[in-house]
Amino acid sequence: MDADEKKLYSNFEYDSALNVMGGVKQPEQVNNSYVERMRALKKKEYTVDEMVAEILHGDRTMLSRAITLVESSLHAHQKKAQEVIERCIPYSGKSVRLGLTGVPGAGKSTTIETLGKMLTGTGHKVAVLAIDPSSERSKGSILGDKTRMEELSVDPNAFIRPSPSAGSLGGVARKTREIIVLCEAAGFDVVIVETVGVGQSEVAAHSMVDFFQLLQLANTGDELQGIKRGIMEMADAIAINKCDIDRTKSELAATQFRNALHLFPMPDSGYEVKVQLISAYSHEGIEEMWKNVMEYVVYAKQTGYFYQKRQQQNLRILNESIESALKDRFYNAPGMEERIAEMSKAILENKISAYAAAEQLLD
Repeated sequence: MDADEKKLYSNFEYDSALNVMGGVKQPEQVNNSYVERMRALKKKEYTVDEMVAEILHGDRTMLSRAITLVESSLHAHQKKAQEVIERCIPYSGKSVRLGLTGVPGAGKSTTIETLGKMLTGTGHKVAVLAIDPSSERSKGSILGDKTRMEELSVDPNAFIRPSPSAGSLGGVARKTREIIVLCEAAGFDVVIVETVGVGQSEVAAHSMVDFFQLLQLANTGDELQGIKRGIMEMADAIAINKCDIDRTKSELAATQFRNALHLFPMPDSGYEVKVQLISAYSHEGIEEMWKNVMEYVVYAKQTGYFYQKRQQQNLRILNESIESALKDRFYNAPGMEERIAEMSKAILENKISAYAAAEQLLD
C-alpha cells in the first residue's frame, strides 16, 4: 500500500481482515398477536344468526365452524347445527352435486384437483367433501386429501373438507348431506363428494349426488369382472384414467366396459352411460368429462328425473334419520348400559343366545 492509499484508509481501524455486519433483526418464530387473536375467536360463541349471516356471505371460516358443529356428537352442538342447517336450506339446492369414486390408486384426488382448477378458472366455486373411512383398529382417519390437492387447497374459489366415517357410513352420509347444504348456502355451485372406493361408501355417496362418476384403470379385468361389480350399476359415467401411460390398453379397457354395460338394463334416468378416456396428470379428457356431466344435468332436468331423484334422496334422509334417532335413544335409555353389560356377561357364559338377548333388550 503506497502513501496515498495509507492516507485514504487512515480513518479506518482494522482489527481483522474479516468484518461481520450486524444484520437485520429477525422476527419471532411465532406471531403472538395472531395466536392470541385466534384463541379469542375460538373462545367466542357465535349465535345461530351470526353463523348463518356469515355463511351466506361466503365466509369460509364460519363455514368450517358450522361443519365442525355438524360432525360433533355433543347434543348441544347437534341442536345448534340443526338450527343453522334449517336456516340455510332455503338458500341451498342450486349446485351440481358430483360423486366420484374408484379403486385406491385410480387417481381420484388428482382428477378432482385437475377438474376443480378447470372449474374455478371458469368462474365456478367448488367444494370438495371427502368421505374417509375410519380405521377399525385405531378408530382414526388419515384425512390427508388436502396434501394431494396442493393447488386446489389454496385456491380462493375452492373449499376442501375431509370427513371421517367414524365407523358409521350411514352417519357420515347424513352429515355429508347436511354439509352439502351449508356449502351450497355459502355460494359453492359445484359440490364434489369423493369416496375411498372400497366397501359401502359408494352406496352412501350415490344417495346424495346428482351424477356418479366412476374412475377405472386399464388391466383391471375383462367384461365378466365388470359385470360382477355392483358399483357399475350405480355409475352414470365411467372414465378410464391414466390413459397417457398405455393408450392401447386403455382403449381395450374402454371397449370391455362398454361391452359389459350392454348387459345392464337402461338406467332409470334414461341417459346412456358413457365410457371415456382421461388423464388427470396431462389434463386430457377432463373438459369432455365435465361436459358429459352438464349434458346429463340438462337432460335430467328436462325429463324431470333430476328433481325426482332429489326428492327420493330427501325421503331416504327421513328414513335414515329415524333409524339413527331410534338407535341413539335405545343406547341412551336409562339403565340400558347396565342391562347390556349383564346380557353380554350372560352370552359369554353361554346362558343365553345373542338373538334372545337382543330381543329382551329391545322389549
